[in-house]
Amino acid sequence: MTDATLATTFPFPTIDAVVQALEGAGYYADRRLATAVFLALKLQRPLLLEGEPGVGKTELAKALSGALQRELLRLQCYDGLEQREALYEWNYAAQLLHMRAAEAHGAARDVEAEVYQPHYLIRRPLLQALQAPAPGAVLLIDEVDRADEPFEAFLLEYLGEYQISIPELGTVRALVPPVTLLTSNRTRELNDAVKRRCLYHWLDYPDRERELSIVRAQVPGASERLSAQVAAFVAGLRSAPFANAFQRAPGIAESVEWARALVALDTLALDPEVVVDTAGILFKQRDDVAALTLDLASELLKAEEAGT
Repeated sequence: MTDATLATTFPFPTIDAVVQALEGAGYYADRRLATAVFLALKLQRPLLLEGEPGVGKTELAKALSGALQRELLRLQCYDGLEQREALYEWNYAAQLLHMRAAEAHGAARDVEAEVYQPHYLIRRPLLQALQAPAPGAVLLIDEVDRADEPFEAFLLEYLGEYQISIPELGTVRALVPPVTLLTSNRTRELNDAVKRRCLYHWLDYPDRERELSIVRAQVPGASERLSAQVAAFVAGLRSAPFANAFQRAPGIAESVEWARALVALDTLALDPEVVVDTAGILFKQRDDVAALTLDLASELLKAEEAGT
């Protein structure tokens, strides 16, 4: 794509336009993240997002898909993920039927070439993204750190050139460069070769005001006071000295789910008892749930009241 063509098709003229478009899709990005998204789109580069679980990495891909009005394709990574599950498989049953039919009609000579045709391909997310028609697709390669290093090496051609080589068919190049986001929870360090092919952004927990905006947008049934208390309380859980009491702080997803649960309980304002009773929504580890005691909840609520 030429610079002139890109200028006429680029969806967001400014970083502020990225912020507004994502907000319209229900995602509240700060300027640093919006800048990373803007540059990834402008330069047609993959964007690698690292951060703690629950900070909104996956949700960004969903919001960007909505903002761009492009199909979202998701490749969920895991230990043992194979190339064929990410790229393509041959429809062996259909190939076998064709071979038997060809043999029955005495046309077995050319059958090998015939069965390796595109219509026998079962397309997986990478190939679907490359062959998506205009306006293209958003490809989410989720939790890439859970895959193994050979799979990372397999991704390099796609990440660097938006193409993949298929032995029986040759090289498949993108019709429209897919908007590609990779996420990692840093369960292990990614290969430098992967990082070099991507723009990089560390996604941290949102500040209190941005989290309040998220809770307001996602849980409109919560009162203003309750929304503010949820955002402040969760921010307190993530901050020293309280964060030291827990193995993993709640993410944005937990904040939103907690607010929804509190609304379902007809809660108008937080108190220590309701905090402790609903701790299993904020935390997913037994020790963390136990660590959120009445005394700690009271201390956090008092700190929140003093700060307002």
